[in-house]
Amino acid sequence: MGFSPCQNQIPACYEGALSQMEPVLSGSAVPAKLIARQVPRLEGRVRAPGDKSISHRALMFGALALGETVISGLLEGHDVRATAAALRALGAQIVQEGPANGSIWRVRGFGVGGGQEPADVLDLGNSGTSARLLAGILASHPFTCFMTGDDSLRRRPMQRVIEPLCRMGARFLSRDGGRLPLGIVGTDEMVPIEYRLPVASAQVKSCILLAGLNTAGETTVIEPEATRDHTERMLRHFGAEVRVEAGEGRDTRITVVGWPELKARTVVVPGDPSSAAFAVVAACIRPGSDVTVENVGLNPLRAGLFTTLQEMGADIVFEKARDVGGEPVADLRVRGGGLKGVIVPAERAPTMIDEYPILAIAAACAEGTTEMLGLAELRAKESDRLSSVAAGLAANGVRHTMGVDSLTVQGAGGAPPGGGLVATHLDHRIAMSFLVLGLAAKDPVAVDDASPIETSFPSFVQLMNGLGAKISSA
Repeated sequence: MGFSPCQNQIPACYEGALSQMEPVLSGSAVPAKLIARQVPRLEGRVRAPGDKSISHRALMFGALALGETVISGLLEGHDVRATAAALRALGAQIVQEGPANGSIWRVRGFGVGGGQEPADVLDLGNSGTSARLLAGILASHPFTCFMTGDDSLRRRPMQRVIEPLCRMGARFLSRDGGRLPLGIVGTDEMVPIEYRLPVASAQVKSCILLAGLNTAGETTVIEPEATRDHTERMLRHFGAEVRVEAGEGRDTRITVVGWPELKARTVVVPGDPSSAAFAVVAACIRPGSDVTVENVGLNPLRAGLFTTLQEMGADIVFEKARDVGGEPVADLRVRGGGLKGVIVPAERAPTMIDEYPILAIAAACAEGTTEMLGLAELRAKESDRLSSVAAGLAANGVRHTMGVDSLTVQGAGGAPPGGGLVATHLDHRIAMSFLVLGLAAKDPVAVDDASPIETSFPSFVQLMNGLGAKISSA
């Protein structure tokens, strides 16, 4: 079978076989319908689960390092477990010790460029982070492998990582549009490039930098807007040479020097601000609430939601500010009260791209109009999140207007109507966001399938109900 210099479509003789690659991490076979009912207030202390972005990277960099990396605080949802399974297939030794959600993970790595050809297809379930970052690792190995995922992941665009990796020397086999299943024909003769991101994306940036680790010379990514910098921080922690420099205008240049010898490290994963967001917003929209969320990562390139909520009038206090594994962390104390509508500028989007669904819930309960701009990237998430949020708002009587890359929500000044059934489209953040809406709405709010919540926040229902929420099976 021949390949073009970059990418071929899947030939007919392979189409049938690839279409039968059944994902094993795609959620429950029977949809898990949940319903949330209004509560007067929320109260208590909870601990944010481990940061998903950092958890993925801790496992990957541990696999690329020599020696044994010890990780605590790792998020143990389906997405992160998909990454661990893929790395084991590539030759890393990964062992979990201790009770679930409080265990230590030990990773004995194979070193930069030392992965082995996997014996089977890599099934990454619902995890776009796994797929895009692993593509960068696999591209610089001289073997062929395939990756697939669930229905949602198969719809997500991979062309944005295929294009730069092709420039570096890898080849790909995919369906129309660069969708999974994806065949990766790697090479150990990658060439360094300087690549300007067409769209601000931490995943694409990280993919290229990971490919650059096993490439002679210097590989540079130019960002038009700053995105989360967990990869750069952690690569330095493991011993790589990474430079971050100002470019022209608002550009940032990130350069990695190839062929480092990464050394095993201890990694403490801070709490995930994207997961903490649900308890924080829930407290904000129920007057009289008093909730503290412990151990929340406050990387300045991830904290846009908290800035926005404070602009809306939220009472959020950052307590016990500290540094955990090179990341700023604090406990967030949130007291419920009235919110007001604001304009959220487009340039803030990279710092809170995953939080717009839950921000829309805050906006629905606020007084006045909230206008969110620069949301085009939401259409390339686990679902078309912009459309999914708009449809969920409509199902619950919330007035709104959706643009190509914007969403304007007319707040109810308290309790929105509710009473709707929300289609989650296998998207965990849509499910959790609208369950939070049900805690404030006049009538209960249901989601058609909450099983994808297991991908990122397995303890969500237990944690929220522990604060006084009423979330149960429908």
